[in-house]
Amino acid sequence: MSRVRRFVAATQAVIPGAVGAALAIGIWQWGGWQPWEEMGYNYLFQIRESGILPQAIWDETIAIIAIDNASLEKYGSFPWSRDRYAQLLQALEPSPPAVIGFDLLFIDPGERDTEFADAIAQAENVVLATAWDEQGKILEPLAELKQASASVGQIWHNPDPDGISRRAAVFTKGIPGLGVAMIQVADGDKPKSLPQPISGKQQQSIWLNWIQKAEALPTYSFADVVEGKVAPDALADKLVLVGVTATGIDTLRSPLNKKPPISGVYLHGTLIDNLRQSRQLQPLAEPLILLLLLLLGLGLSWVLSNQGIKSRIAIALLFPVIWLGIAAAAFSYDHLWLPIAAPIGTGLLTLAGVQLREKHQLMTLFETYVAPKTAQLIWQQQGPVCSLDAIPSQQTTATILFMDIRGFTTISERMTPAEVYSWLNPYLETMTNCIMDHDGIVDKYIGDAIMAVFGVSNEGLTSETIRDGALNAIAACLEMNHCLALLNQRFQQEGKPLIEVGIGVHTGLVMAGSLGSKRRLNYSVVGDTVNVASRLQSLNKKVTNNNPHHILITSSTYEYVRDRYQAMPIQSLKLRGREQKTLIYSVLGQKPQTQPQPGFYTQSADVLSSLQIFL
Repeated sequence: MSRVRRFVAATQAVIPGAVGAALAIGIWQWGGWQPWEEMGYNYLFQIRESGILPQAIWDETIAIIAIDNASLEKYGSFPWSRDRYAQLLQALEPSPPAVIGFDLLFIDPGERDTEFADAIAQAENVVLATAWDEQGKILEPLAELKQASASVGQIWHNPDPDGISRRAAVFTKGIPGLGVAMIQVADGDKPKSLPQPISGKQQQSIWLNWIQKAEALPTYSFADVVEGKVAPDALADKLVLVGVTATGIDTLRSPLNKKPPISGVYLHGTLIDNLRQSRQLQPLAEPLILLLLLLLGLGLSWVLSNQGIKSRIAIALLFPVIWLGIAAAAFSYDHLWLPIAAPIGTGLLTLAGVQLREKHQLMTLFETYVAPKTAQLIWQQQGPVCSLDAIPSQQTTATILFMDIRGFTTISERMTPAEVYSWLNPYLETMTNCIMDHDGIVDKYIGDAIMAVFGVSNEGLTSETIRDGALNAIAACLEMNHCLALLNQRFQQEGKPLIEVGIGVHTGLVMAGSLGSKRRLNYSVVGDTVNVASRLQSLNKKVTNNNPHHILITSSTYEYVRDRYQAMPIQSLKLRGREQKTLIYSVLGQKPQTQPQPGFYTQSADVLSSLQIFL
């Protein structure tokens, strides 16, 4: 049995986590985590750049020849005559690079194209760029230039919606990216392991691992290289990219270079670095991500369910930091990109689920000690309750019910305390269920007596709520009579004393609120209405005729229930402790819905006004 209980407890402990994980997975598949994961991507690079984790450095075999602002000032505005590029290739001949890739489109005929084509053919290691226009038409290099080149690579690129470039295309429509084509040319017969085109796939991309800020990659001014101001061996055997870095031309943003932006040529440099060093980012496969979220939800739920509030707060604060540390370590050491936002979100959803489940459990337990409506009232008014250390008091109109067992003292004298307990508790439970099933609040138990309140609401006092309270009180009374008859059958079989009760019901003004001291408070109602209901309950001992259910109500209550219940006027009473007379009715039962209302009930006050009983 203990194993079953442990299994049930463990199952209940992980339910909030299962729900939290299911929500997180749904958000993932809907795409709701994507903007946050992109922010996490940026943050990982910033953590590494800050020096907290080991820093990487650019592949030393990569260099940039930049068409920068200084080159534009020297050679004029862009585009240039093609002989400028021929001059660049001639300047590189004494110490040739391993490969030269132009991040420039040469698609239109220009001046001195033949001179440039001859220089390309002479170098034997030049890779030219191709792309597509907005209509999808390919923009190939001039046939003369393409024929002279060693290869062609595409420079298509599409940043993410936030403007950050996180991926680079290694193949688009079967054409390798510029960086891929350059590696193929540079490595010749012994190429490094490179992605291969997949038949039928329009685009293949990798997640970029931006090594450092762009300015850390060796970059030389175009003009300086042409004029021989750069050491001859600075570019020897390097993979050299030629591109525009001048302000406002061919810009993009990386996680490390948001403001100001950098040139697109650095994206191709990053692609070359990642492929040659095998350090492109590897995102976790989606099935593994979904499994991770599920396991995190279940595990955290089990842990949190077995912790106190202080430990939960500590876990809630530490978990995001710990997970971020795990993700940063995996990113830095294994180039593995773990999701950040979704796991942290799963943890927070799980914590919220655990808290809600515990709140439900506590409220359920609380409701066994106080009425459910009282528990709900405390929860709804938690702000004032916390500030005042009590439920705010309010004057309202409610229906009060008093009931007790006839001859309880005499009966209990013939029984042991244990026998009284086993006899009384089923009765109290049965009567309480009847009261609560009709939206009543059990105010208190006074030995064998029960005081209940109907119609107390935090939603505002209206004639409808008052009427509903009175109707619910009478319905509860009749159900208690029915249930008591069944309970007495059981007592008779067990040889226990049978129970007879008297019930008094009155509707009127009460003051509801917290009574007692700061060390011990009780939510209750007080007022003359309570006293009247108590007196009516006692009056049942003397009113035996025409009182089949032992339920006495006042005229104020009857006015609210007369269209649904039959009642007989008993007497106009002057109750002990009261100066005014009170007209009393005995409840006979529920009225058939087709039966017209008896007219003499409305005249009973005049007919019986002269009758008095002093209690």
